[in-house]
Amino acid sequence: MTAKLVMMVMTAVGLAAATPSWGLQLTETELYFELNDSAGDLGIHSSIDGGPYVKLEIEDPWDRTILWMGANGRLARQGMTQFFLESAEPNFSQLSPAAFFKRFPEGKYEIGATDRDGNEVEATVELSHVLAARPGHITAAGVPAVNCDAPVLPVIAAPIEIDWDPVSRSHPTIGKSGPVEIDRYQLFVEVEGVKFGIDLTPEMTEFDIPEEVLEIGGRVKFEIIARTSTGNNTAVESCFVLE
Repeated sequence: MTAKLVMMVMTAVGLAAATPSWGLQLTETELYFELNDSAGDLGIHSSIDGGPYVKLEIEDPWDRTILWMGANGRLARQGMTQFFLESAEPNFSQLSPAAFFKRFPEGKYEIGATDRDGNEVEATVELSHVLAARPGHITAAGVPAVNCDAPVLPVIAAPIEIDWDPVSRSHPTIGKSGPVEIDRYQLFVEVEGVKFGIDLTPEMTEFDIPEEVLEIGGRVKFEIIARTSTGNNTAVESCFVLE
């Protein structure tokens, strides 16, 4: 995939997110699970945009409040517009997948916002226990990927293309089995504290790490996320050392 096309993909994603807002509304209401299949942990995330509001609430399928937040004083007069939540992610030895999913059941969750005049707006989000399988047969410049805690990391020379197999099924052991449609892949690369990330279409399962990132040298950590059409993420991490 050429760099020009990648830039077009990034531009298209950015344009889709640029939605003007006037008055109280919710322009983005995401609630989803994220599985780190390399580390063995699960978390629940939320991304909410809109406003301006002074109160924000999330209710589960049984109308039980799982999140309530409000602004006071000067912040209430100003109003809030964007909120991102990432829960703690204890590993499976501390909280098993079965216990996690019991804590956050499938179904319709209500996200509600209230402005300073008492006006309210609500949105319904469907939370699913179907997670994508981890991206498989991952390679970096043709070298099979290894976990970051491996005793010896492969030493790889630039240029480096990250490649993986398309994901077409649900996770074999975590969550529920069911149909999976990949909405997009995300690739994140970190080299000595410098981070790079990009969204890729479902057809793009390879990407060349930019030369500017690799020029830093040292240990490289990269993460591939398979995001389903229901919003759930399955992530896998790998590391190598630049030659």
